Amino acid sequence: MKDFPEFMKNKSNHISSKEQNTEDIDGYFYEGTDGSQMAFWTCYSDRASRKHIHEFDEYMVCISGQYTAVLNDEEFVLNPGDELFIPKGTEQWGRCIAGTRTIHAFGGKRICRSEE
Repeated sequence: MKDFPEFMKNKSNHISSKEQNTEDIDGYFYEGTDGSQMAFWTCYSDRASRKHIHEFDEYMVCISGQYTAVLNDEEFVLNPGDELFIPKGTEQWGRCIAGTRTIHAFGGKRICRSEE
């Protein structure tokens, strides 16, 4: 597959650019009743994200392309099928190449809806 299925890209679940740590990516999210969230991102050009820290654990998997995660200055190169666990409180940022798609699960509220 070259893209996420259309049913996963419902307009009401679109992630606002204000909620992104990386420019020129497109994302959608879903929330669990416990406040946890899952996000699905597509990177359209080679980009780097801003450094940030979450107050909850994060799990990610690379679906296509390549994502280089930098956790506390240590690099992890993720290719399709590779997974990464990021403990809460970890300083992180990353780089993606055009065409990269990733799925992230957050143990807390990472994304706010635009009306919140």
